[in-house]
Amino acid sequence: MPTTLEEIARAAGVSASTASRALHNSEYPIRDLTRQRIMQLAKDMGYSPNLTARGLRGKNTNVIGIVAENVSDPFSSKIVRGIIDQLKSTGFTSIIVNTDYDPLAEKEAVINLIGNRTDGIIFVNASVYSDQDLRNIANNQPYVSIARIQPPGENTIGLDDYYGAQLAVNHLLKLGRRRIAYISGPEFWWSSRERLAGYLDALKLRNYSASSDYIKQGDWEANSGRIAAQELLALPELPDAIFAANDLMALGAIYAIQDAGLDVPRDIAVVGHDDREFAQVVRPALSTVRLPCYELGQAAAQMILMRLRTDEPVPALLVRGELIIRDSCGGVGLYQLQVDPKLRSGGM
Repeated sequence: MPTTLEEIARAAGVSASTASRALHNSEYPIRDLTRQRIMQLAKDMGYSPNLTARGLRGKNTNVIGIVAENVSDPFSSKIVRGIIDQLKSTGFTSIIVNTDYDPLAEKEAVINLIGNRTDGIIFVNASVYSDQDLRNIANNQPYVSIARIQPPGENTIGLDDYYGAQLAVNHLLKLGRRRIAYISGPEFWWSSRERLAGYLDALKLRNYSASSDYIKQGDWEANSGRIAAQELLALPELPDAIFAANDLMALGAIYAIQDAGLDVPRDIAVVGHDDREFAQVVRPALSTVRLPCYELGQAAAQMILMRLRTDEPVPALLVRGELIIRDSCGGVGLYQLQVDPKLRSGGM
């Protein structure tokens, strides 16, 4: 439960009114040492003022706080830009706080944002993942979260990873590839599990079975993709295509295939996921499912504005990427899946 003003007052040995005056910059005379002790206790105990209860939310500030783990990350920077552009188009501005993957810094950032009377908060890849944890941190502040590790719940924007995997596998099947292997990310990531499910269902619904020998575990890094591909190349029957759950692992797989004296895509086609900047400059250029970072940011901004209008939780929204076809699987261009009615639906 969120820390209350009364708990701060008891810990400081003062009245609730004194604690309130110290925390809310009242001009009422309070000894400096007392004020400092109260403010330090509030910080240590994770207190953030409930602006609704204080009656300060009668007038909106048109400012949204953005709490990001790492704004220099190639994905987060695009997401944040999408948020900012969408907010700007509706007359809102933003305050961006970078937390460097530190949950305590994230909590302090929220306290400061609420203290600055932001109308709402958007978490970009938050350090905490459960909806209850986010509610406790936000302390009644409207919020939206963009998450990839845990399944999206209320007030959450996510990527339709199931759809993205189906884009990749269906295109490989369209090219005549039948022995399609998969290199997965860490099992505890929701996106890894969804991409695996999309891979399996794309094969199943077209009457192809997926051998467990063709499914390898990676850790998102290039070397794990290389090792996984080496294991696949040691099988009695080689795969004729590999779908890797991210571009780095796909790059590692390409290196392993080339080291074995085989050609990409003639012998083995490769498709990745995310469309990192290097994907179009490596040789062969990497076919990949583009991660719609900018669109995720736009959707998050739209959702927080919806929350401000309704003051009610909003159902999860999944945003769909698109397949960028390059040399690693043959052909060039943009491919979007015509969804089979039997496949799972949802998304944007």
